[in-house]
Amino acid sequence: MIRVLIVEDEKPISNLIRMSLTKEGFHCTCAFDGAEAANLLEREVYDLILLDVMLPEVDGFELMEYIRPLEIPVIFLTAKGAVADRVKGLRLGAEDYIVKPFDTVELLARIDVVLRRYKKCDMVLETGGLKIDTASMRVWRGAEEINLTKTEYDLLLLFARNPRRAMYRETIYERVWGGDYPFGSKAVDLHVQRLRKKVGWETTLRAVNKVGYRLETE
Repeated sequence: MIRVLIVEDEKPISNLIRMSLTKEGFHCTCAFDGAEAANLLEREVYDLILLDVMLPEVDGFELMEYIRPLEIPVIFLTAKGAVADRVKGLRLGAEDYIVKPFDTVELLARIDVVLRRYKKCDMVLETGGLKIDTASMRVWRGAEEINLTKTEYDLLLLFARNPRRAMYRETIYERVWGGDYPFGSKAVDLHVQRLRKKVGWETTLRAVNKVGYRLETE
């Protein structure tokens, strides 16, 4: 499980990020000032740090000096959107710099890019009788390669990375199509039906009443 340290002094924002990431299967720890974050980094190991700039005690730029030798990827999340601040953050060693306010869909996408860059995400997934090569976006069942559309592949990957979790249609639509789920849309259900047939998940990818779908794996 990917361990994320969220360093953000505004608790509503911190809680929103934590809930969004926890839904996606991340293990999150929150720190509300730079000194607390430094103490946590002395005791725990993390795969990614989401770091605000304007923090009590020790600000984000100062904390980067402490983080850099640890070689943990950092994404700045901050209201300081000036070009000079972005350049400073990146030159200090951050992998990305996101200006508030931001959309959680964009945040999740950027996290995925950074984790891939650091090879912290599995490049090959094996689940439900399938082998999924995330680098080449190719899928096999046994020796047979399965041809999927981009949308079908994104849908497959979402379920593969969230086994045994009931996924709401709204969440599925947001992660695969982007944007808000249109009321009454059948896009998720139609694509799930096609995906089931293509990959042989007729009994494995199950409907959850009034929720959405869940991938059942051993």
